[in-house]
This record gives sequence, C-alpha cells and structure tokens, in this order.
Amino acid sequence: MPTFLALLRGVNVGKAKRVPMAEFRALLGELGYTNVATLLSSGNAVFQATKGTPAKHAADIADAIASTLKVDVPVIVKSTKELSDIVTENTLAQGAQDHARLLVAFVQDQQALTGIAAIEPLVAPSERFLVGKGAAYLDCVTGVNYRH
Repeated sequence: MPTFLALLRGVNVGKAKRVPMAEFRALLGELGYTNVATLLSSGNAVFQATKGTPAKHAADIADAIASTLKVDVPVIVKSTKELSDIVTENTLAQGAQDHARLLVAFVQDQQALTGIAAIEPLVAPSERFLVGKGAAYLDCVTGVNYRH
C-alpha cells in the first residue's frame, strides 16, 4: 500500500491555526487513511492509502480540516517516491557545512517553483540557492537572518 507524507503549512505556531495532532490523526483515519502517525505538534503526518494522487489527498485533507477543525490551512502531500526524489535532487546537501541550516521549500504544484525562483536575486552571496524539479533549497551558511 502506498505511503504518503502530509505537511500542514503554518500550523501550531503561536496561538493561531491550532491543529491538535490527536484530532488530525483521527481526521485522517475518518478519511480512510491507515497507519497514520504524526510527529509532535509539527503538523506533519505519514499515512497509507489504497488509491488517490498526492494532489487529491492534499485537497481532501485541507477540506476536512476546514470543515471539521475550522482551520483553513494549505496542505502538501508527497508520496514516498516524490520525497525520495526531492532528497536526491538536493545537491546543496553534499556541500552543506551544517544541515540544520539547509532549508527545503515544498510545493504541491510544481509550477509554483517558478515563482520561488524569483527570490534568487535576494539570496545573500554566502548562501546557496537551488530550484529543483520537486522543491527549492536554500543553504543558509551563516544562519537564517531576517532583513526588514
């Protein structure tokens, strides 16, 4: 049975968009997914499904969270094959001095990566940036700094 990873964007940070993981696991079970597991309060879940595409699962999960938990949240779902491809295409990982500073931006629709490519001129000279086929990658060599 195929295994999938669900990523909820922007949940459980501060007091807004709270999604309790016990309720999230139960909701995924009600949608017919099996072997559901979550990690702490991350908004991430692994599950199995007998059929359906990652895009369909993402839409179904987002709709269920909105209607049941009353939280509007973007959901990204990747198959284990897609996740493996994303890890493999990340050539920045090979030269990264500190993997804790290596960021990955997941998208549900591959076309969204063209929009992410527009930030390349904003990347500091010490950082390394890559837009792949399934995700975008940023190696923040000197750490993550916020500029206003």
